[in-house]
Amino acid sequence: MLHVVLFQPQIPQNTGNIGRLCAFTKSRLHLIHPLGFALTDTHLKRSGMDYWEYLDVHHHADWEAFRQSDLGPKRLWLFTTHAQEAFWDVAYEDEDGLLFGNEGAGCPEWLHEAVGPDSRVTIPNQEPRLRSLNLATSVGIGVYGALKVLS
Repeated sequence: MLHVVLFQPQIPQNTGNIGRLCAFTKSRLHLIHPLGFALTDTHLKRSGMDYWEYLDVHHHADWEAFRQSDLGPKRLWLFTTHAQEAFWDVAYEDEDGLLFGNEGAGCPEWLHEAVGPDSRVTIPNQEPRLRSLNLATSVGIGVYGALKVLS
């Protein structure tokens, strides 16, 4: 099983789309609070559609609660623009977790440090004038990249 970890996501449509992707790929979704929206948000429900009932989702009050959970991943890979190693160069393993920061600020520096430099990966950017991809797009790329290795 693959784990998708969202650190304090802000946009309900992205989280809904990611939830749908996780249900479709049988990946476990971890939402680290606080969230930037209510779980009853119409946009969240609309983008997740009727897939939400098939989703293995776990909520964590904060980073520490996530790290203490028995349901979390064995290893973490932080997807960040502040990395040198491309995500496709990783030898993913069963029970790995893909960690993504929020849409506004990514992951804070302390979280980069907590994960460590050897566990940071990036989606290569072909256009240096552009900062990053949409969160849901990044998660889709990461999940299917990891699943290709796992299959």
